[in-house]
Amino acid sequence: MHAGSLGEPIDAAPGVRQAGAMTGSWAASTTIDVSYPFSGRWLVQNSPADRVPSHGTARFGSAHAIDFVPVGADGRSAPVTVRTLFWTEDPGSFPGFGRPIVAPVDGRVVSAVDAFEDHPAYRGFTSMSYALTQGRRLTEGWEGLAGNHVLISTDPGVVIALCHLRRGSVLPVRGDVVRAGERIAECGNSGNSTEPHLHVQAMSGADPMTACAVSMAFDGEVPAAGRIVMVGC
Repeated sequence: MHAGSLGEPIDAAPGVRQAGAMTGSWAASTTIDVSYPFSGRWLVQNSPADRVPSHGTARFGSAHAIDFVPVGADGRSAPVTVRTLFWTEDPGSFPGFGRPIVAPVDGRVVSAVDAFEDHPAYRGFTSMSYALTQGRRLTEGWEGLAGNHVLISTDPGVVIALCHLRRGSVLPVRGDVVRAGERIAECGNSGNSTEPHLHVQAMSGADPMTACAVSMAFDGEVPAAGRIVMVGC
């Protein structure tokens, strides 16, 4: 899974750049620099560049997590219509639904789940009713929130989680070795998600119940919420 113990500094694997000293306490100065796990235009939301914890909680090793919403040239994830305000929407109607997701690092897959349905998207007023069901998803634990996901363990002992993946798109299985840039899944709307997007977080281990959050940079930066990152455009 990874070489050395958490208390031993080791060299970073290909595809991962390390800033700061790795210690058993996972100091806040530690940052793992990875590649963007996609190409195209993506809107940044819930970024640790703006606040920590980025999602309003430190549970499940998510304090430095970040969300990316696939958007078109107009900067929107999908057209806004009357239906958007009052009804749920088919996730397949979003142009970014099914966009390829690639591994942001070299590493070994320690978990790959592809069992959750892609549920309808909730924008407009329907998002308020969806928020009321948050408690039910919490009772399902981290997997109920993450939906379909892939966890990649990489040196120096960090696990990268990619969540809300499209059902039927997850390619690797537990134990597979993946390389940065290798296609592993597609953007979906499984788990705790109001519209198709990708949730990415780094943790000190494979169990989100006990792992500590590890801060990430993407190609040397932490993009702020509201920014559209363009990869390979």
